[in-house]
Amino acid sequence: MDIHKTDAQIADALKAVSGRESVTDIFFVACGGSFSLMLTTQYITDREASRINGIALNAAEFTARAPKTLGRNSLVIACSHSGTTPETVEAIRFARQAGALTISLTNVLGSPLDDASEFTIAYKHTPLEMSSHHSAAILSRLALGIVKVREGNNKADDFEAALTTLPRLVDQKIADLKGEIATFAEAHKRDSVIYTMASGSNYGVAYCYAICLFQEMLWIHSAAIQAGEYFHGPFEVTDFDVPFVQLMGVGPTRAIDERAFSFAQKYSRRVTALDARKLGISDFPESIAEYLTPLLFTPILRAYMEKLAEAKGHPLTVRRYMWKLEY
Repeated sequence: MDIHKTDAQIADALKAVSGRESVTDIFFVACGGSFSLMLTTQYITDREASRINGIALNAAEFTARAPKTLGRNSLVIACSHSGTTPETVEAIRFARQAGALTISLTNVLGSPLDDASEFTIAYKHTPLEMSSHHSAAILSRLALGIVKVREGNNKADDFEAALTTLPRLVDQKIADLKGEIATFAEAHKRDSVIYTMASGSNYGVAYCYAICLFQEMLWIHSAAIQAGEYFHGPFEVTDFDVPFVQLMGVGPTRAIDERAFSFAQKYSRRVTALDARKLGISDFPESIAEYLTPLLFTPILRAYMEKLAEAKGHPLTVRRYMWKLEY
C-alpha cells in the first residue's frame, strides 16, 4: 500500500467535508470489528464537536432505521476490511441516495465499497503494529480533521504529531510485556468465558476483543462490559475464578474504570488490567492522550490474543460458520 496515497485520500475527503454548505450529522457505519472502531470516533466527535452530532450504528441497522436527519447535511463514514461486507456497501448506497457525503475505509481498493463511495481511503493492516495509516488511526484522524475544518478545533495537529512516535511506543510495550503475555496465555488457555471491560474512548476496543477475538476467533464466551454499567447488573457474575480483561484509560472517564476495577479485583483473582498510564500514554499531550489510548491498547491486546491462541492450539484464522455457510 502506498502510504503517501493514503494521506492524499484523507486530504481529499477532508477538503470535500470543508466544502459542504452545512454539516450537522456524522453517521459512523460498519459491522463487527470495523464497527467497534466507530465507537471511538463517535466518542471523539461527542467530546470535540460543538455543532456536529455523531452516531455510530451497525450498517444494517443504519439502513433499516433510516434516520430522519440523514440528507445533504450529513456525512456517512463507513469501514469494511474486505470492502465486500454487504450491509456496509448497501449503507453507503443508501446514504448517497439520501444526498449524504460518503467516505469509506477499506484494505481493498477496487472493492464494491470503494465503487459505492464518493471518497475511499485505503489502510494498512498489520495487527501487531499501529501507525497513522492503520484503520483505527485514520478514523480518529478523520474525526479530528472534520472538527478542524468545520469548527476550527486544532487538536488534530497535536494528534498527527503524536502519531509519529506512537509506533515505537507500541513496539516497546509489546516487548516489555512479553513475560506477562505468556503468563496470561497459560493461565487462560482452558477458560470457557472471559469478559472485557472499559469505558470512554476504549469501550470500542473492549467490544472488538469480546466479539471478534474471544468469540469469533477463539470460541470463548465473552461480553464487553461498559465500566459504568458494571454496577447495574454485570457485577453479579463476578467471582473469585471469573476472568476479566480491563482497560484503564485516561481523561474524564478514568474514574469510571477505577471504580469498576477496584470492585472486580477485590472479588476476582483473575483480573488482567492494562493501564494506559503505566504504558506511557501520559508522555503525550493531555489534550489528545485519551484518543491515543485505543491505538495503544489494540495492538498490545492482539499480542495477548495471539499468544493465547498458540497456548490453546486454536489458530485465530479458524471459523465454524463465517465465510463457509450462507447467512
